[in-house]
Amino acid sequence: MRLPRALSAAISTGAALLAALAVTAIAPAASAAPAPDDLSPAIIGGGTASNAPWAARLFANGRENCSATIIAPTWILTAQHCVASSATYTFRIGSLDQSSGGTVATATQIIQHPSVDLALAKLDRSVTATYSPLGTNAAVVNGQTVQLYGWGATCTNQPEINCQSRYLKVADTRVSTVNGRDYRGGVAISVRRVNGIAAGGDSGGPMFATSPVDGKYYQVGVASTSDRSSVSNYTAVGQYRSWIRQYAGV
Repeated sequence: MRLPRALSAAISTGAALLAALAVTAIAPAASAAPAPDDLSPAIIGGGTASNAPWAARLFANGRENCSATIIAPTWILTAQHCVASSATYTFRIGSLDQSSGGTVATATQIIQHPSVDLALAKLDRSVTATYSPLGTNAAVVNGQTVQLYGWGATCTNQPEINCQSRYLKVADTRVSTVNGRDYRGGVAISVRRVNGIAAGGDSGGPMFATSPVDGKYYQVGVASTSDRSSVSNYTAVGQYRSWIRQYAGV
């Protein structure tokens, strides 16, 4: 779901990526021409989330950039394209309102996956929260309805940086294949719009699914690219659990 690259320049690599969700990264950009397969997703449509204690808003040098999740006391999971530039990355964790509440922490270390659109951020403090439960490959299947969460753009007729959502949004989508591709060629879960889709600023945010195996709600994807209209691609968490566990222990 890597949003438009133009967006990346505008709001940082991550935000810019979201703007090009239409098969481009989806990170909000301030002003740049969106590339065809950018990485800047934001929720277009959908509704406001009412419960997401694991959600984290990512800021680059104090500016809205991407979405993310806290997966362990000192670890954040997001998209690689959101943290590819040299910047100070901070996170507001556990609040639906990106402007207040929750806990604010700063990344002291960024670990980028060598070949797929995933990254981990080590925090400067231990944060007590409800951590995002990561799913296995079996937690999501073709044809399943899944939810996307993010603070990304809510418009398509102006720069995405101008219409980032203050409150966390959620949208229903349907899985078209669990063997898609993310911004960097990694395995991704591809979804089609039901009542909303990712856009600039949603990059790095989670896809959640109710597992057909045990009925529990798991994070199964990380926003990588989107066309901001009908299709988004989320890096498949289950495919890369061993890499995540190597650093974050989960």
